Parts: sequence; structure tokens; C-alpha cells
Amino acid sequence: MAQAWMKIGTRGSPLALAQAHETRHLLAAAHGIPEDRIEIVVIKVSGDQILDRPLSEAGGKGLFTKEIDIAQLEGSVDIAVHSSKDLPTVLPDGLEVGGFLPREDVRDAFISLRAKSLMDLPAGALVGTASLRRQALVRKLRPDLRVGLLRGNVQTRLSKLQSGECDATLLALAGLKRLNLTQHVTEILDDEKFLPAVGQGAIGITVRSDDHETRVKLGAILHPDTGYALTLERAFLRVLDGSCRTPIAGLARVKDNHISFRGLILRTDGSEYYETQTQGDIADAQRLGVQAGQDLLARAPADILTH
Repeated sequence: MAQAWMKIGTRGSPLALAQAHETRHLLAAAHGIPEDRIEIVVIKVSGDQILDRPLSEAGGKGLFTKEIDIAQLEGSVDIAVHSSKDLPTVLPDGLEVGGFLPREDVRDAFISLRAKSLMDLPAGALVGTASLRRQALVRKLRPDLRVGLLRGNVQTRLSKLQSGECDATLLALAGLKRLNLTQHVTEILDDEKFLPAVGQGAIGITVRSDDHETRVKLGAILHPDTGYALTLERAFLRVLDGSCRTPIAGLARVKDNHISFRGLILRTDGSEYYETQTQGDIADAQRLGVQAGQDLLARAPADILTH
């Protein structure tokens, strides 16, 4: 068998594999090579094994990347494909973000067998989600609802909903689109009222810092505007030290050479929140993200971030 032109590291969940295959398809088309020349290497990660408690109690979002990072640094894979919202803001020495694919829909989807919308759920209904951001936003909008932990991949969560473990759940619309599961969506939530997670909808690709050849290959499929948006969002998150321990939301939009951003931090019970907005030139994305994070740090009580 001919040597692989490139090896892609990924988690083994259906969504992670769909994202890896999307990346492989784009690379093969851009470089005019057969897709089977690009090998997809599935790597088991700690985050997929821990289903009984929130990731914030187990070590944060790095649990979705640690084993893949090691394989990449050892040279077992050339690039790694991640959901950007699972990608830590600080990567291990020797790795960096190579760029991002064109962003999918950033919104959250409400899914329920009991109500047509989040606002239509009966008082006391149970919403299952593992995301502190989603939990806090649900409590902010509907303090009369109960919120409980729901872990597992997309299909697992849909199955648990069908079996009655909860009355509703929330999932990223982008993931449902990539898995062709949008038929389950009950309501698409307005991103003004239900601000998405930093990086939501974007596929991020990491590369070894010294691997110039792979970086050049990647350049053919990366999306500059998504890169500017994620640069701002991730700078914002890094200032706030966001892992999985604080409800943080943020969304940057790029049009022409202009970038606008809205960020939000909340108490876990949704009772209090602080918002920031900024805009400017795309060349200032990093600085704007840092300033937005610092603005919230200056205004929000410290105990929101140290919960």
C-alpha cells in the first residue's frame, strides 16, 4: 500500500468522523488526489469515556484533545480535526491551530417531544444538557424549568431523549446538519437570545509548529473569515480562562473587512449575566477579543469566574 499523503487524527464519535471525512474530502479535491491517499486515524480520548459527571469536574475540554495531541506530537498523525468549541485556548508546546474550515450554522437547536419551543415547555419540565452555557441560558430564560446532566454523543443524547430521560435537550445545529439529523429539530434558537459557544459550528485543524509542508497543504482549504472570527472569540475566551467551568458565550461575525462581536458570561443559575460588544477591522481581531474579555473581567464579580 502506498504511503499516506497525510494522516488525520480524530475522535471516534460519529460527528468527529463526519468532520474528519469532510476535511479529507476538501483536501483531496483541492490537491487532485484520491481520498484514500489520506488516512483517518481514530484516537480514543478521555472525554468520551467520562459520561457520569460534567467535564468541568473531570478536567475540562482538554479531555477531548489530550490523547490526540500526544499522537500528533509523536508524529503518528499530521493534523488533527476538532470541533473548535472543544479546542483549548492554550495548546501544548509544539502544536498550534493551523486554521479553520468554513463555519456552519452557529445556532443551537431545541429538541423535544413535549413542546414546540423552549418557551412552550411546561413548568418543571427537565432539560438535559452537559453544557454549563446552555444550562445557564435555559435558567435565565426559563427559571421555572429543571436542568439536568445529559452526556454522550449526539445519537446517544437523542436516544436518551426518546426514552424519556428528559423532556428536552439542546444541541449544536451544525453537528445535526453534518450528521443529517436535522429532522429531529423542534426549534432553532435565535442566537441573539441564546448566544452560542465560542467556536460553535467551526471545524478547527491543529498542526505541528515545525511542519511547514503540512501547513502549506492545509492552506488550500482554510477559510480566512472564519479564522478572523475564531481568532477574536478564542482571544476573548483565553482572557476569561474559559474551559468548562464558567458559562461563557461569544460570537464574532465578519463582513468584508469588518468584524463585530458579542460576548456573555453568566452565573450558573442564570440569575445574573454580563455582556460586552465590540467591532473593528479584521486585522485587529486578536486585540478586540482581548479587550472584550478584559471588559467583562473589569465589570463582573470575580466569583462568577471562580465558581
